[in-house]
Amino acid sequence: MSSSSLTPTGTSQTKNPISLRLYKVLSTNFDDLATREALGTLSDLYGASGTDSAETYPGEYAAKARRNLRRDMENKLAESSHHFVKALGEVDLKLSELQVHIQAMHAACAEAEGQLQSTNEASKAVLERAGNLRDERQEVEDKKSIISLFLSKFTLSDDEVEAITSRDVPVGSMFFAAMDKTERIREDCRVLMAGEDGPTTAGLDIMSSTSTYLEQGYDKILRYLSNEFRSTSKDDPLFLQLEVSPVTREAVLRLKKRQELLTESLTLLSQTRQTSLLSSFLTALTRGGPSGLPRPIELHAHDPLRYVGDMLAWVHQAIAAEREFLESLFGVKGDGRMVGSVRSFAPRKGGEETKDGEEVEEWIQELMDLAVVKLCVPLKNRVLQTVRSQESSIVSYKVANLLQFYLVTMSRTVGPEAVLTGTLREITQVSYQVFETSIETQSRALLQISLDPDDPSLTPPLFILDHAQVLREVMNVYQSSVLEDDEIAAQDNGGDRAGDKSSDHDGVTPPFHKILDLAVDPIIESAIMKSEEKKKLRPRWDARVYVVNCLTYVQSVLEPFVAFTKKKQEGIQRVLEQRVREIVDEHFTNLLEEAGLLEVYVTCKNPPTDEPLSHLPPTSPAALLTSLQTFSSWLSTPTLLHSPRLSHLTLQKLHDQIHREALKRIVKAYEKICEEVGKEGNRYEAGMTLVGSERPFGRVYLLRSVFGLEEEESESEDEEEGESDEEEDDDDEDEEEDEDEESGDEDEDEDEDEDEDEDEESEEEEEEEEEGGGQATAPPKPRPA
Repeated sequence: MSSSSLTPTGTSQTKNPISLRLYKVLSTNFDDLATREALGTLSDLYGASGTDSAETYPGEYAAKARRNLRRDMENKLAESSHHFVKALGEVDLKLSELQVHIQAMHAACAEAEGQLQSTNEASKAVLERAGNLRDERQEVEDKKSIISLFLSKFTLSDDEVEAITSRDVPVGSMFFAAMDKTERIREDCRVLMAGEDGPTTAGLDIMSSTSTYLEQGYDKILRYLSNEFRSTSKDDPLFLQLEVSPVTREAVLRLKKRQELLTESLTLLSQTRQTSLLSSFLTALTRGGPSGLPRPIELHAHDPLRYVGDMLAWVHQAIAAEREFLESLFGVKGDGRMVGSVRSFAPRKGGEETKDGEEVEEWIQELMDLAVVKLCVPLKNRVLQTVRSQESSIVSYKVANLLQFYLVTMSRTVGPEAVLTGTLREITQVSYQVFETSIETQSRALLQISLDPDDPSLTPPLFILDHAQVLREVMNVYQSSVLEDDEIAAQDNGGDRAGDKSSDHDGVTPPFHKILDLAVDPIIESAIMKSEEKKKLRPRWDARVYVVNCLTYVQSVLEPFVAFTKKKQEGIQRVLEQRVREIVDEHFTNLLEEAGLLEVYVTCKNPPTDEPLSHLPPTSPAALLTSLQTFSSWLSTPTLLHSPRLSHLTLQKLHDQIHREALKRIVKAYEKICEEVGKEGNRYEAGMTLVGSERPFGRVYLLRSVFGLEEEESESEDEEEGESDEEEDDDDEDEEEDEDEESGDEDEDEDEDEDEDEDEESEEEEEEEEEGGGQATAPPKPRPA
């Protein structure tokens, strides 16, 4: 049926009750929960009653239900109310019974309460007594805990007392813990005794008992360290691999609080080490190491340098092992110091407190010094015996330098005031004295050896060469030692070091210039003295050339060691220059005599009378012409280029220098002769024609060219011209700045310029001489005419 058919239409449909009813029923929503529950209730109500009999017609039960719905509901409600009334009656009955029980219980409670009140009245005194006892018990417990805490804080337990006092308990962690607790007890007790009431009896008793325990504990530490120190030599007689246990290190640190006990134990340690080190040193000397390796040191007694070096190396190794052992014993960490570098030994001023680290360092230094005391005597005896038995000065000097090296090393390791350092200083002084004595003996021997009269040689003799060779080896040794000291000084402070190393050693090492004086001066003295003696026996023997050869040879020996022989070379250079000047004078005279101008030049330079030179026999026109002819012939001889006498000079440069200087003087002599002949006062007829009749025809520049001196003169002129140009430029600039002042000082400036030219020339000559090996200084160059 469609919805349109269900919709009421018209007035009749609107008033029809059936249609209204249908419309109401059809429009009712049965999906809500309340409606569905109501329908379910009706279904339950009528569903049970509808099953009793069958319907006579369809819808009979539904019609009855609609008609009797109100009645049925009322009947259902009445039935339910009856059930409620019946149930509530039973409840009322039970409540009545409960009321009876409650009343009985109230009666029992009242009775119990009465009994309780009577009991409380009877036990009130007992409760008060129990409360008082409980309070007293709590107070006693508090006092007990306080006393227990006090005893645990201010007394030692039985185990701790036994650890401190008993010899059966070894020194260890338990012992040190007990000692620490005893120290804490004393510190806390001092705080208690510092109150307003002053010291208490308990405090005094605690201090007394702990003091006794501490003394017993320190005595126990002393006994332990004494046993340990006595056993060190048994563990390792050489003291090279000793290990300090943590217990021993802790014992030493704790014993520092009792300086007298620590001193006693360390004294025992030093005595033990002295004996053991001495025994080990003698064993190393005579028997060597275990199984014969290393071999005994005395097997190398035939080699002094190795023998002394092995002994000193053994001592140095023992010192290093001693230092490591003592640092480990005192718990000192290494300071990163390199081997051989300087260790600080700052002295403590009087009254100044010592820091803990400084005090430990003082202990270490003192123990190291004491440990090697007994080594000094056998070491000193053997070294001195070796040094004094040496005949070679080279070996003596090498041994002395070796001793000096170890002296510096030990001084930086154990301090300059140590016994071992003093012994090494004494041995080193004796070694240098032996070396100086050996050098002096050899030097005196030089003065006693005479030259062979039949030997025409002008070179240094064999005994001078041998002595110079010894000096060269000594300088090599010294140079190597200076380089080593420079490296050590650079590591210490990064500074430079002077060539003389004696400044660091308190005068132990003699200054090297003293050694040079002992070795070089006798050579020079012997060369001069023996040359004069031989000259008397052989007048034709060239003593001056021999002396110059000896001097140049000595200079060649000293030259590679200019760092510490510069002053000595300067002294030899002065002597050499004097000898060279003598040879130049003699060579000039000889050449002038060979050239035939000697008598003429002497007469021109120093006329014997006031008469004109032409009237004097040596300078008469005929004699002068003969001399000029001889001179002209001489200019063609080989002597002009090479002197047979100077060929004996071992230094070729010196040969050329002397010969060239003599030729320069001949040029000046010829110039002097030409000048005197050309003067009218000497009354020569056509004097210049006379001079120009023979070579070099009265022309000085031509003679310079013949001698090969023209290039030298031109070079000097170029230098002077260049200098004059520079001076003129400077003068022009000065004039531009201040013309008035410059005009008043022109003469002074010219004089100063000339002086500067001469100074610059002399400086250039000195530089050329230094580049030439420090040889003889050349005479000043002649100024151009």
